[in-house]
Formats: sequence, C-alpha cells, structure tokens
Amino acid sequence: MKGQLRKGLAFFVRASHLLSMAQLHMTRVAVGCSDYPALEARIATYAQDGEIRFTTRFKPKRAAELIGGKLHFIVKHTLVARVQILRFDDRSDGRVDIVCVADLERVHPKPKRAHQGWRYLADADAPKGLEDGSGVGELPPELYRELAGLSLI
Repeated sequence: MKGQLRKGLAFFVRASHLLSMAQLHMTRVAVGCSDYPALEARIATYAQDGEIRFTTRFKPKRAAELIGGKLHFIVKHTLVARVQILRFDDRSDGRVDIVCVADLERVHPKPKRAHQGWRYLADADAPKGLEDGSGVGELPPELYRELAGLSLI
C-alpha cells in the first residue's frame, strides 16, 4: 500500500513548483536581414495592430510552454533580438502562425548557429535584454564575436 501511494504521488506537482518552472523560448533565423536595423525595419513593415505573424509548417509540440516566452532572431550567426510570443493560430492552408507582439527588443548578442525553421531555447540559454545599459548590445556582431572569443566580454 505504501509503495502504491508513493508511486501515485509522483504525478502531482506542488503549486509552488509551477511558479519556479523556467520559461521556454524559440530561435529563428532572420532570413534576408543583414543586421539589427534591417530586422527592425522588417518587423515595423509587417506589424498589424501591434502584432506580427511568422508562418511555420508545424505547430510546436510544446506550444503551451512557449506562450509568454520569446522568439529570438539569429542574424549572422548571432542572437540579436526577440519578440514575445502571444499565441499560435492555425491557418486554412494547414500551416501555423506564430503570433507575437510587434515590439522588437535587443538582447546581448550571443553566438548561435543558423538552422532551418525554428528551435527550442531553454531560459537558461537565452540571452538577457539590454536594460543594464552596458552598451555591449550596440557592438557590431563581428566585433562582439571577436571580443567574446578573446573572453573579453
């Protein structure tokens, strides 16, 4: 009896643990954008009513965990910016729209290899925003990679 009770308790999670669970994010290559200003211009061009949509072929299996997370953009093998994920909308053609807030936020540049489509990004691996005022995010991606390679930043 005691073993059965212990086995059944493994399915329950305390509410206090739910608050400490890390947020899940995504990465996506900003195809055709050579730098942050080009990405910023693209977001501004396609934004409608404060939202922007990115089309993908398949809905992520962990879509519920991604809501409230961030979609990070890769430009020249570097994570440079992010937008907040609001929801996933199914389209009539079978594809899925990733609906995000059209407010692009710069992040501390972080090296990231390019890939096809999107990938999950754990909260611990996600770059932090630039609200610290250090100015590191203003560096060109090439210079940032070189300084990071020398362990100077």
